[in-house]
Amino acid sequence: MKIVFMGTPDIAAGVLEVLIGSEHEVAAVVTQPDKPNQRGNGITFSPVKNLALKAGIPVLQPEKASSQDFENELKKINPDIIVVVAFGQILRKNILELARFGCVNVHASLLPKYRGASPIQWAVINGEKETGITIMQMDAGIDTGDIILQEKITLNDDETAGSLFDRLTELAGPVLLKALTEIENGTAVRTVQNEAEASYVTMLRKSMGRLNFNHKAVEIERLIRGLIPWPGAYVYVDGKMLKIWKACVADEEENIEALPGQIRIVDNALFIGTEDRPLQILELQLEGKKRMPAYDFLRGTSISDGFMTDITM
Repeated sequence: MKIVFMGTPDIAAGVLEVLIGSEHEVAAVVTQPDKPNQRGNGITFSPVKNLALKAGIPVLQPEKASSQDFENELKKINPDIIVVVAFGQILRKNILELARFGCVNVHASLLPKYRGASPIQWAVINGEKETGITIMQMDAGIDTGDIILQEKITLNDDETAGSLFDRLTELAGPVLLKALTEIENGTAVRTVQNEAEASYVTMLRKSMGRLNFNHKAVEIERLIRGLIPWPGAYVYVDGKMLKIWKACVADEEENIEALPGQIRIVDNALFIGTEDRPLQILELQLEGKKRMPAYDFLRGTSISDGFMTDITM
């Protein structure tokens, strides 16, 4: 099939790479407009644009995907189908119905659960046992269209948002190819989403990384994993930011008593009190220092048993 691909971040680039290597023709790639880089001395291309340019595929970057000019460009290409993966703009009816097979979306959750942004991170934060990839026929709603195909994976006990992102990126391309074959052959089965089971998640905010130890240990531990690699979890100790990269809930047998936010050092291990059980900190990074195991950190720090973290949100 002749495909127009619409996407912007890394997960979209992973799917695009699979499409480029398939029997299908990627006639054009659509991605968000370029942005100034953080240093302000140039521009940054999206991962999708970088890959498309290397593959010699024409790139379109509309300010508004609903514009007449963009619609006219797509009509000239005359695609059989439009594939959308984390594009970053809402598509209107004029685009959704332009191609012969319409628009399909690759979504990183088991719809109707976790519609919206950041479904990968929220699956970890909320302690889901499984998640997956959904191929969906797009309609005017946000992730509300008919389900064409789904494939599940089980989350590991130590799953981070980063590791789950990599696993779902690897899964997404093959699931999409399978769905495209079914669509082209006319064998695709479309299932209407059950609105009673629907849930929505929002984009992550940097402020979410500041931990509050007045919550339960298991909730804090999941939040730490769900915020890796961005925005990362942190607290302030003695006026300095302390990033926490890895932690686990302390065993009940250890019988460590600590107030919420209080640091306890027991047998060269670092613990912080929570609402219920202490949280053992395994890897961390003090402001201005390298990331390191807690054991090495304790050997070179002035932080001692009984210190209190700043637990104010």
